[in-house]
Amino acid sequence: MYIFYTAILGSLKNYVKYKKFNVSLFLRTPFCCFCIQLLLQTDNIWKILIIERWLMFILKTIRSLYRNDYYVKREKYIVKYNMRY
Repeated sequence: MYIFYTAILGSLKNYVKYKKFNVSLFLRTPFCCFCIQLLLQTDNIWKILIIERWLMFILKTIRSLYRNDYYVKREKYIVKYNMRY
């Protein structure tokens, strides 16, 4: 049940920020947590949620490195925030 609270709160944050609801993002957290629960054979919800957040952090970091996001978005940030490099 706690897993769905996390998914609902995350979807609410995304709706407020982007003004759209994404079903795949909503279902990603419960699906990942269910898989982690099966893999680790534990019912400790706090451990499952922490591992899910670490896993998503690592995957998003790898994806960002692969896409080279820093250099792609660098010009946008220079214009938007008047930054100097």
